[in-house]
Amino acid sequence: MDRGATATPRKPAAPATTKESRAEMMAELDSPLHALGFEMEELSPSGLAGRLLVTPTCCQPFKVLHGGVSAPVAEALASMGAHMASGYRRVVGMQLSINHFRSAALGDTVLARAAPVHVGRSTQVWEVKLWKMDPSTGEKGPQIAESRVTLLSNLPLPEEHKNAGDALRKYTSKL
Repeated sequence: MDRGATATPRKPAAPATTKESRAEMMAELDSPLHALGFEMEELSPSGLAGRLLVTPTCCQPFKVLHGGVSAPVAEALASMGAHMASGYRRVVGMQLSINHFRSAALGDTVLARAAPVHVGRSTQVWEVKLWKMDPSTGEKGPQIAESRVTLLSNLPLPEEHKNAGDALRKYTSKL
């Protein structure tokens, strides 16, 4: 470019951390979690984390987080992690066990973290923990649930699903 010329200012690309881009990311990664309002904060083969605001959509009649919401959060995070850890090969959930210790009320924010316990050639085991966030500090507060998810891994990827890991690949480095 000529030194005397002025460039048309470019609008900077939105970082992956804006609320809108996180919502778009979740819509691509997991539609059910997106519908619940889950926001991913960490995405790697060694761990995943995100937050969920407890809204009326995810409450049971007593206005606390429904256990039927905690379970798909655990299954989805473990499945995404296992898919990445297997080199984007196909994974299939075999077993989910979840214990609920405390409740999270309407308006609370829940932090979820998933980490691998075992990554083997044919199976993986992931641990997923959920905590209620302390509203005064923004730090994790009391643990509300813990789960173990066992998955078959390294299964052949059918040709029609060869792009199944594209969204994970796309967002892994963005968070």
